[in-house]
Amino acid sequence: MPMRTNRNFAPLLADERVRELFGTEATLSGMLRFEQALTRALGDTGAAGQEAVNAALAAMDTFQPDLAAIESAVERDGLPVPEWARQLKQHAGESALPAIHVGATSQDLLDTCLALALQQANELLAEELVGVIRALDTLSDTFGERSLMGRTRMQAALPVTVASRIDLWAEPLRRQLDEFAAVRQRVELLQFAGPVGLRDKPEGLAGEVAGRMAELLGLQPSVMSWHATRDNLVAYGQFLARVSGALGKMGQDIAIMALQGIDEVRLSGGGVSSAMPHKQNPVLAETLVAFARYNATQSGGLAQALVHEQERSGAAWTLEWMILPPMLETTMKGLSLAARMLGQVESVGKPAG
Repeated sequence: MPMRTNRNFAPLLADERVRELFGTEATLSGMLRFEQALTRALGDTGAAGQEAVNAALAAMDTFQPDLAAIESAVERDGLPVPEWARQLKQHAGESALPAIHVGATSQDLLDTCLALALQQANELLAEELVGVIRALDTLSDTFGERSLMGRTRMQAALPVTVASRIDLWAEPLRRQLDEFAAVRQRVELLQFAGPVGLRDKPEGLAGEVAGRMAELLGLQPSVMSWHATRDNLVAYGQFLARVSGALGKMGQDIAIMALQGIDEVRLSGGGVSSAMPHKQNPVLAETLVAFARYNATQSGGLAQALVHEQERSGAAWTLEWMILPPMLETTMKGLSLAARMLGQVESVGKPAG
């Protein structure tokens, strides 16, 4: 969605909180957290000597990666980890090497970075989702007994209450909130599996190291490699699409209710036209519809990442990087816009009687 980076459109389309979580600094921080947790786990399980562990941790505390060198290597390597890890090992020196990157591979770092980013994003997402549901409950409490014309297939049908219309908006969001804890467990997951996913290094202690790393990072422990099995991430993307779809249904309804001649909802702060100053465009409602359609489209693209070739796919993995963060940004921004739109509702429906 290139318009996100255009400053003219960013206030409507971009969510800086999500963007920061997937930015350069956050990624480098996540990679370092992975290596620090691995080093500590190697020491705690006896897989590395304490002298090497202390040297490695001290080096990590002072490590300043050469970003220009990393960027120049990405086109060759396909990802930043090989050059970053080379620099870290060089900075740490020979004495620390038995406690750095042992049993790990590049995908372990980046998948765990993703899990750490999603962990933080999910806290924000839950707060936003609860906020929208509460705003809908408030509207229902205020205007719920009023009357609206129910419409089926875009034609006037029979009267309904405002509360019944709002229930159609709120219930799907409540269902997603109920499912969210289980969804989170599937993606806030450590990746530590080694070059071909066998998790066989350090020999005899890899399982213990992985368990300790998960504990240190506050992530779920993974039973086995998920290098090439990406159904958890696809399920997460589908969750994002469902949340956006529920918001899009609400936005579509409000846009119709705001039509001149229907006038079933009155909103403050409507958008103006450069040519027709009398208009009050339901911009936020329209944007929620666009977001729903965007995430529905991207969800299908993300499902393509299920097709990994054997133990790892560079193509499918790259596709995930391109699709999943914008889907999360779209969902987060949609929840924020939905809460703002609901706060602009001045009246819904007609008083009973």
